[in-house]
Amino acid sequence: MEKLRRVLSGQDDEEQGLTSQVLDTSSLSFSTRLRWFGICFACGVLCSILGVGLLWLPKGTKLFAVFYTLGNLASLASTCFLMGPMKQLKKMFEKTRLVATILMLLCFVITLCAVFWWHKKELALLFCVLQFLSMTWYSLSYIPYARDAVIKCCSSLLN
Repeated sequence: MEKLRRVLSGQDDEEQGLTSQVLDTSSLSFSTRLRWFGICFACGVLCSILGVGLLWLPKGTKLFAVFYTLGNLASLASTCFLMGPMKQLKKMFEKTRLVATILMLLCFVITLCAVFWWHKKELALLFCVLQFLSMTWYSLSYIPYARDAVIKCCSSLLN
């Protein structure tokens, strides 16, 4: 009866499953979150590098686009371990990052559409470049005044 009372009151201290631990990052220790961030980020970088290596094979454009997109998604997902998935999603769709987030996610989808649906290799490569640029712009949104500095640098180069 005591166990039922603790469960209903939300004070049950039983072991949580991995999924609920990941969703509630406060239950993961800092070292665990840091370790899984590193693993996920390293897998993302490895997939991206593997994709670039596969680009030079015959008919490697499809593999490049898939591995490069998966690498970017894994790198993006790795930050969920640092701040938690719900907080990550809230930050991604804040007013200051909304356009960058939508552009980045759109580039992921369109890259895969260009390779598998439209069968346009050149378009897939173009969208991979746009993926890189949109991921960079999205990442810069987390650094105070970084976007402003990039805009000023680019405008001074163009003038």
